[in-house]
Amino acid sequence: MSSQIQPAVPIQQQPNLNSAPFPPHCFVNTLNNPLQIKRNVITVDYNVTSQVLGMGINGKVLEIFHKESGEKYALKMLQDCPEARREVELHWRVSTCHHIVPIIDVYENLYHGRKCLLIVMECMDGGELFSHIQDRGNHAFTEREASNIMKSIGEAIHFLHFINIAHRDIKPENLLYTSKRPDAFLKLTDFGFAKEITTLNSLATPCFTPYYVAPEVLGPEKYDRSCDMWSLGVIILCGYPPFFSHHGLAISPGMKRRIRTGKYDFPKPEWSDVSDEAKQLICHLLKTEPTQRMNITEFINHPWINQSVEVPLTPLHTSRVLHEEQDVWEKVK
Repeated sequence: MSSQIQPAVPIQQQPNLNSAPFPPHCFVNTLNNPLQIKRNVITVDYNVTSQVLGMGINGKVLEIFHKESGEKYALKMLQDCPEARREVELHWRVSTCHHIVPIIDVYENLYHGRKCLLIVMECMDGGELFSHIQDRGNHAFTEREASNIMKSIGEAIHFLHFINIAHRDIKPENLLYTSKRPDAFLKLTDFGFAKEITTLNSLATPCFTPYYVAPEVLGPEKYDRSCDMWSLGVIILCGYPPFFSHHGLAISPGMKRRIRTGKYDFPKPEWSDVSDEAKQLICHLLKTEPTQRMNITEFINHPWINQSVEVPLTPLHTSRVLHEEQDVWEKVK
């Protein structure tokens, strides 16, 4: 691969300086550190391997090593286009948040004669939240652990919404752990669907993963960042969507109808021992009318998230359900 990467023809980089001030927990303001795209061949600085770490919306992710430090990183390759540049720009601007996978470097190179953007990111050795849940097997997550997980996700979304960015693809596969250690950080990644909101309800393009999509995204009406809140409600606690299609179809008419009408329940035995606070939180998130849906500030301050109430250590049924639905989930992913 390395012999096929070449410098691209230089073009003028246009940094976006319209981001809002960062919340206190983000220690660097990217207004003072705009994205600088490098045009030397990436293999001058990194050893690029053929080891595939994962797949994003818009491209595969490879394992690479920095030549001087020996540090391992993840490399995402995108064909250069306006959409790819938007993804990289937005991801760069939010990289200072502790719960978002940071971009380290960006290169503009030629690969097989095509101009590409090569994005160097932190390597998340802990894998996806989705796999993490499945791998627990009989050692079930507790409700308190679920609360901590959702708090981490909420902090990432809180930062995005604070600077008027909607992620639009919140799902367990886009949430990665820094390591396999019990104290590993959970971080949000993949900004292929992300978009900056410049006016209220300004999003109209139907970008989504069907199982996590908010009702308003399925219709002709415009929508705003509250679509991320719906996705939070879908993945909370169970880690699997309550709105299934049939036979692995991307989105069936029946599934679309159930999402738009907000038809869901708390089936037994999975939900029998789950606290009322958790169920109440989900009900506030899965409102079909976006204006009635809980916003991210309300989410962060909810007693079940900030644990101002005692969140029980009740074992959840998540991993068992995911294993039972393995065939369905292979299609979902």
